[in-house]
Amino acid sequence: IADTLSEMGIWYVGGKNSPYIWLKCPNNMKSWDFFDLLLEKAAVVGTPGAGFGSNGEGYFRLTGFGSREQTEEAMQRMRALLG
Repeated sequence: IADTLSEMGIWYVGGKNSPYIWLKCPNNMKSWDFFDLLLEKAAVVGTPGAGFGSNGEGYFRLTGFGSREQTEEAMQRMRALLG
């Protein structure tokens, strides 16, 4: 996940000692708008930061809890969508 976000130039934090990565939504998108985009256009699901309170707005949480294969597939889909 971190490698893909780095390749795309998307700011993120986490993933070193945790299965969670927080990223800044691209193009100043609202977190629920980004959720909708990923779900509808890439079939990728994550957690909108707005669900964690007002300070979470504009951020999005991804996790590495799925299988490696599913995670790699999700990153391929995100890369294809966001390039």
